[in-house]
Amino acid sequence: MGQYVVKRLLLMIPTLIGAALVIFLLMNLVPGDVALLIIGGDQGGDVNPHELMKLREQLGLNRPLYMQFLSWLWGVVRLDFGKSLWTGAAVIEELLIRLPLSLEVAIAATIVSILIAIPLGTLAAIRQDTWVDYVVRVVSIGGLAMPAFWTGILIILFLVIYFEWSPPWSLCPLRATHGKISNNWSGRLSP
Repeated sequence: MGQYVVKRLLLMIPTLIGAALVIFLLMNLVPGDVALLIIGGDQGGDVNPHELMKLREQLGLNRPLYMQFLSWLWGVVRLDFGKSLWTGAAVIEELLIRLPLSLEVAIAATIVSILIAIPLGTLAAIRQDTWVDYVVRVVSIGGLAMPAFWTGILIILFLVIYFEWSPPWSLCPLRATHGKISNNWSGRLSP
């Protein structure tokens, strides 16, 4: 058993590297230039070619693709994910800022799914091979087949249209203040 777990863990490494490589290549196939977006040249303005070349060199975009990927991979091994092209902050800091809210949402979703799944599963087991069982199966398989974001949108629309409910809680984004991460979660009622 232990040998099987070790084998699976070791197989995880090439799988993750392969997935990262595919995503990296797909991102490089997408039309557009990150350096041009940062400078603002995508808005039709004049761009200084020297500035653009300097930024590409600074970002490492002038190197061959395999060198860019290996450089990124070496950074990941050292837990250095680089800097965000959007905010300029370290990516690990951006992840740590968003981690508490992501965990909160994941835990809440797990609790809700357990509260729904156990009673429905019990009901389907008690009423095995009846219409109740078939409805629970269809709803379960349909729920697994649908993307989570789509299911969420449908649930929100259902609650808003049929019950005229709107989400009562508002969420203030997490903010970094004076070098410390503060969680500005507020539970204000929306008007």
